[in-house]
Amino acid sequence: MFPADFLTVERIGCRNPAASKKRVLEEIGKLLATSNPELKIEEVFDKLLERERLGSTGLGNGIGLPHARMAGVEQAVGAFLQLKTGVDYDAINGNPVDLVFGLLVPEEATQEHLQLLAKLASLFSNQKFCEMLRNTDDPAALEHQILHWEELAQSA
Repeated sequence: MFPADFLTVERIGCRNPAASKKRVLEEIGKLLATSNPELKIEEVFDKLLERERLGSTGLGNGIGLPHARMAGVEQAVGAFLQLKTGVDYDAINGNPVDLVFGLLVPEEATQEHLQLLAKLASLFSNQKFCEMLRNTDDPAALEHQILHWEELAQSA
């Protein structure tokens, strides 16, 4: 189960034309910044970039999971970006990334951060789930699929 308002339709981008890792981080940063009027796009981007410098958040299988802890964030928030074409993301397996889930958590949220990352990594390691996301271009449908995957998988 994700926190309330963890992901909203407004923080989902479909068929985004970003063609570089930097541009992807800028785009996901913009979406994440809309979660709180106090957040500045540039600061969110800088935090994501700072974390990325520690090591790529490319998980393989076309998945990027950029994340950061940030002052001013009261609860964990996510954003999802489906790319028009895959980009070089320095992923573990060297393959391009075309699905990106961004995560911001409160600066002091260590356990919550790790639990959410683990849940998202597990979710995005499911091939069927990722294919479903790649084949959907409606933000409302994508939001539902991400937030309710367990229910959808059980009823299939």
